[in-house]
Amino acid sequence: MADGTFGLSSAVANETAPVWAKVKDFVTPMEWPAQATLISEINALKRERDAVILAHNYMTPEIFHGVGDYVGDSLGLAKEAARSDARVIVQAGVHFMAETSKILSPDKMVLIPDLRAGCSLAASITGADVRLIKQRHPGLPVVTYVNTTADVKAETDICCTSANAVQVVEWAAREWGVDRVILIPDEFLARNVAAQTTVGIIAWKGRCEVHERFTADDIAEMRAAYPGAEILAHPECPEDVLAASDFAGSTAAMTDYVMARKPRQVVLITECSMASNIKGDVPDVNFIGPCNMCPHMKRITLENIRDCLLKLQFEVTVPEDMIEKGRLAVQRMIDLPPPAIPARYDLFKARHHVAVELI
Repeated sequence: MADGTFGLSSAVANETAPVWAKVKDFVTPMEWPAQATLISEINALKRERDAVILAHNYMTPEIFHGVGDYVGDSLGLAKEAARSDARVIVQAGVHFMAETSKILSPDKMVLIPDLRAGCSLAASITGADVRLIKQRHPGLPVVTYVNTTADVKAETDICCTSANAVQVVEWAAREWGVDRVILIPDEFLARNVAAQTTVGIIAWKGRCEVHERFTADDIAEMRAAYPGAEILAHPECPEDVLAASDFAGSTAAMTDYVMARKPRQVVLITECSMASNIKGDVPDVNFIGPCNMCPHMKRITLENIRDCLLKLQFEVTVPEDMIEKGRLAVQRMIDLPPPAIPARYDLFKARHHVAVELI
């Protein structure tokens, strides 16, 4: 990139040229000078503060590709934070993710650029709710999705992700010697897991406001408009959405699918920014809507990441007793052998139709 391009100094222009190559389909030339300047400032502040930035898949492309030191799903980011030698962790994601990072890295300073960045799914259940569930179903293991708050994790036997939920549910049933498992809080994930296992599932009516809005009619409309497109859905979507899709799996599984197959046209039934971020690495793939935007994730911006690092503001803390209990649940999952491939939720080949007991 030549000196003066976009009105940037040659130093900033050269530093951010690789980022521009990945985000140019989603950022206008009018926006780029301000964003490139912020990216350069943030990367300098990271070095000054001995900090790393964890950028979730749902961050906007300029954050994901521009300042993220580690990118991926919530648990993958927390594990990377625990391995990092950095003193400060900035969570470019939502609050429960920052709590998970603090649980796994209690000696590090964990910051979030906007304390209002919450999650409808995490907000659907509390630790007190889990205690009541356990009283109602004594002796059954509690498997909790990582998309939950620290107080919920502290009441949990083992955590799971969408990539390993079936594996974790079956492990918990074996370890506890039971034929039913409590899987909370995402109702649709629980229903989709239930179709892949013979273990009985007791579920909670929690939902992700992004994924619950997708319908089978959306899939039908996309097929009519783009008959050659391959449609991939996240297991937080309703069962009929998964059944109507070509592939259903975790964010990691969807990413692997696109990177390996490189379909000419693809539809990701998930949060909008995920498609934008993957396209930066597979520019020849044409990503088509629909998508739904997470308003909580979009509270994180380059501006408030810069301010967060500059002022070391908005620290996320977790009580020590909660850290100890929550870490046990997360560590149990981490210690399980990872699945050979991230889980595929194939409802066409489901083992059986199963009724889920909804609390």
